Formats: sequence, C-alpha cells, structure tokens
Amino acid sequence: MTPASPFVSDVPAAEAAAAWRAACADAGCPQRVDGVRVPVGDAVGRVTAEPVWARRSSPAFDSAGMDGIAVRAADTVGAAETAPVLLDDFAVVDTGDPLPEGYDAVVMREHVHHTGGRAELRAAVPPYQHVRSIGEDIGATELLLPQGHRLRPVDVAACAAAGAVELRVRRRPVVAVVPTGDEIVPVGTEPATGQILDTNSLMLAAQARELGCAARVHDIVADDPAAITAAVRAAAAEADLVVLVAGSSAGRDDYTARVVAAAGTLAVHGVAVRPGHPVVLGVVDATPVLGAPGYPVSASLTFDIFAAPLLAALEGAAPRERPTTTARMARKLASSIGSDDWVRVRLGHVGGDVVATPLPRGAGVLTSLVRADGLLVVPSGVEGHHAGERVRVELLRGLDEIGRTIVAIGSHDLVLDVAASRLRAADPLVTLASSNVGSLGGLAALRDGLCHVAGSHLLDPATGEYTLPYVDRLFTDDVAVVRLVHRDQGLIVAPGNPLGLTGVDDLVRPGLRYVNRQRGAGTRALLDHELGRRGLDPARVSGYSREEHTHLGVAAAVSAGRADTGMGILAAARAFGLDFVPVAREPYDLVLRASTVDDDLLAPLWDLLQQDGFREHVEALGGYSCAETGRRVR
Repeated sequence: MTPASPFVSDVPAAEAAAAWRAACADAGCPQRVDGVRVPVGDAVGRVTAEPVWARRSSPAFDSAGMDGIAVRAADTVGAAETAPVLLDDFAVVDTGDPLPEGYDAVVMREHVHHTGGRAELRAAVPPYQHVRSIGEDIGATELLLPQGHRLRPVDVAACAAAGAVELRVRRRPVVAVVPTGDEIVPVGTEPATGQILDTNSLMLAAQARELGCAARVHDIVADDPAAITAAVRAAAAEADLVVLVAGSSAGRDDYTARVVAAAGTLAVHGVAVRPGHPVVLGVVDATPVLGAPGYPVSASLTFDIFAAPLLAALEGAAPRERPTTTARMARKLASSIGSDDWVRVRLGHVGGDVVATPLPRGAGVLTSLVRADGLLVVPSGVEGHHAGERVRVELLRGLDEIGRTIVAIGSHDLVLDVAASRLRAADPLVTLASSNVGSLGGLAALRDGLCHVAGSHLLDPATGEYTLPYVDRLFTDDVAVVRLVHRDQGLIVAPGNPLGLTGVDDLVRPGLRYVNRQRGAGTRALLDHELGRRGLDPARVSGYSREEHTHLGVAAAVSAGRADTGMGILAAARAFGLDFVPVAREPYDLVLRASTVDDDLLAPLWDLLQQDGFREHVEALGGYSCAETGRRVR
C-alpha cells in the first residue's frame, strides 16, 4: 500500500468496519473511554462504567399505599354490606406514611364511613392490602443496573431512590471534526463563486453531540498534505475520534487517504456503500480517523454507519438502533449491483399500508435527509424494487407522525410546497409529502393504492381536455377530481430573453439548447402537443431527450447557462429571476379516490384550499389563478 494510492478496494460495509476495528486494536487505541463520577442528576444519557448496586431498600419501611386508615386485617373479618364492622382501633394515614406499628393493612378513605369517632367498614380486607412493603421496589444490595447501560430519566430516579448520590459513568467521547479544502469557507460568510460553506462540520458535530459525545470543530485546513497531517495529529492528541471532512476521494486535491497512510494506518479506502463510497477508515497516533466524503449526504450516512458504532463501543454500550417498519414502494426503484444503496424515503399510511416514496438520491442533496421519514437499504446484491413491493425501512420519524401524512404523487407544482408549509404551520402533526414523478406516474400510483392524491395536468391531444380522459382510461371505479389552480406554462428564458424567443416554433432553431421534462410529465405532454400542432418533429429540438423532474430543475438549468430554454411554469422562472414566454394556461388538478374525499386525513387540505390567505399567497407567486381552487371537477 503506497501513500499516494487511490481507492484501495471496494469493501463491503461490515468487512470495512471489522478491518477498522482490527487496525484500531493493532495501533493500541483505547477500547473504552475513562470512567468519571458525576452527580446522579447529571447522568442522563451517560453510560454506566460499573454496576449500580442498591445501597438501601425502597421503600425503606412498610408504608401506606393509599390515603385512608391503617387497620388490623383480623379485625375486619366478617364485615359486609349487611353486617358492617365498627372499629375503635385504627390510625389515619396518607400515602407514603410509615405503617403504624401493630397494623397490617390500609383501607382507602372512600371505603370508610365514620360514625361517632368509630370507623365503619362494609368489607373485610386481607393482610397487607394497600401496603408497600419494605424493599417492594428495590431491595438493599440488589443489582440495579449493569455496567454498559445508557441511563434514562427513570434510571437515575431509581438510582437516587436506592441511595446513589453519584454514579460512575464513562466520560463523553470527544470527536474532533477537521474540515479541509481550499474552497471551504466558514458558515456566516458570503461565499464567492466556487466557494462552499462549511455546513458539513456543523452537521457532523451535531450528530456527535446527538449521540452524547463532546464535539470540537477545528479551523478549516487548506488542501496541503503537510497542513492536513499536522491538523490530524493535533486533533488526535485531544480526541477519541477524528473526522476529516472532504478530500477522501481520488481527485488531485484529495489527500485524506495518503495523509492517513503516511501518518498512521490506512485500513480501508473505498466502501461498497452509496452514497458514501470514498470513505477513509484508519488510525493516526492511536486515535481512529474517519475520512468523510465531502458530499453532505455521504458524510452524514458514513458517520451513522461507521462512527456511531465505534463511539458506542468506546462507551461500552450497544449502538443505538432506530425502529423499523414494513412499507410498500410507491414507485419503481432501481439500484446498482455491488454496493449497499441507502435510499431516503418519505412515508405515509395509505389504505392500511405504510407507503415509501424514494427521495432524490444524489449524494449532495442534503434536503433528501431533511425530508426523509426513513432509510431504505437496498443490499448490494439486489437491483432494486418494483412499485408495490414490500421493503423494510428504518424509521427517522415515529409511526404516529407518519399516520397524519398526506401522500401526494404526480406532477410537480410549487403550490404543493406552499400547501405543505401552511398545513404544518396550522398543525405540526399534519404533513403533505409530495413526490415528483409526472402526472401519468401519479395517476398510476393512485390506481395501485400507493398515494392519497395525484397531481395531474395531462393534456389529451385527441379531445383537448386535461386529466379526465386519462382518468377514464386508467380507472374503472369512481374517482374524484378537485381543481387546485390554473397556471401559466411557457418557455423559461434568460433575463431579457437575449435570444428573442417568441414561442414553441423557435425550439427547432439551430444551436438552441432545450431542457425537457421527464416522460409522463404533463409539461412534456403539452410540449409534444404544441410541436405536433405545428408539424414539428421533436427530433429537431436539441436537448429534447435531456430531462429534469421539476419546474425548478428546468429553471435552474437555464439560470446556470446549461440550457437556453425549457418549458415550465411562470412561478419557477420568477424564483430564479428569469424571464418567461407564455405558451398556455392549463388546469392543475388533484385526483383521488371518491371514497376518500371525506376522510379526516384530507380535511385540513380541503379547508386550506378555501382560505383567502392561501389563495393570495399562491397568486402572488405569479402565473396562477385560484378562481376555481377547491372546486370538485368530478
């Protein structure tokens, strides 16, 4: 192995973790962090460094378990509704009071009738009724908690009840995050072209703290092997784990692997995990080093996969595991053979099943983790999953929260984002989760029971109608159609329309670069209709086969200069400060099963569509009319 080597291998995740552990052991890395004594009230979240033995019993004496009177059970024998017993010998007690000597039972206050200073009982009581015996909860000298237990609020309460004032716990592991890269600038600065904010360090340090660790973020280090080596050694001297951010790939300025190899031991470079393939695992100065990829999703997931178990082991605790559930795939998911594929998904309950909708899978799409309700791991030997197939999903949100998620699949529209924001603001338990697969894909998902509503604006060239002809073809039972908006579709162009585009006829102009929407998208169907109406061959449109999945994606391509124009909505053009050449005004509808129109889950959405504030917000985006918003079209 040479210090300048590129990827050493493409190691399966489990083998990579084992190789890292072995390298740490060979280098003399501590197996555990030290134990420290902390006040019992400060111990929540920490891991016990030794067993906790009860120093006293709880309760420490026989005590009353209810408010009432203490009696001798033998004195109550024979008491009944028809033959009450009158007692002169009793003692009034409150819950928690020591049981007075000579008494062996407690009668609840509401079961006692007082007559002339005597207690009348109409039922016999057994010995030790409503009495908490000494040691009922905890017995002196018994094992309360084992070593390696992560303490919860109930645990520290039990420890205190058993006489503990302090607990010996593992100190918090220290994670040093070292960002690298000439292009990286601190959060809070205004990045110039080519510069990137250091959000990865912020995220990774927060992930470490969420695990109960202490995190220290070091200054950004330039792309210089000597500087990176010095920073790693300095961090290793004060930390239990060093996370080097970026520089883990095989580019000209990617030095992480060679620095670790030269300064210590390079155990693994390149893991069969996507995203996160170019991760570096090694040891420097008896301290584990994780070289996290620069893409944020890769960095976050590789920390979860490799760093989290190592940090748990340092505390002598089991790794924290998220709950899982079974879900049906909302649409087909392809995956490459050879790597574990970590797919972020949105979840919702549809027709009695949990449905999983894949989110964008790019390693740089941090919002895919922000919006994810779960993680689906497609094993390296599986090519993906078909729509409707059942899969196992690791939960990032609770099933109760997911239960109030409205699943929308179909055409992309900014109005759905506005609706999602306003619904959540009105009720934090309501979520509108939309997935952009095109109008036809949305209708197919609705037909197959994989969503609650499908967004559609499909134009039928034969009739000139939108959506309804497709509904009639795809569904045999009753379907409801609710108007969301009318919206302007047109050509998104650079500011000032420098190429002087006037309409669809100009798309066949030589040298013009077009960016299209995906197959099945209503916007693409509109373009095809307009081209056909003019007798223009789509093959003459340069870029016709180049696809984006959202209107914002089209606008971004034009804004970045990767395309001269693309069909989209006016609101998307305005979002990027672009100009717009109108082509058509079309209806955008929500399609759903008629039997679900009155479901409680959808009620907040229908209420929202009637609100003046919502309609004003939508129309202010530009290119929208809410004159028919909420109207039942079918």
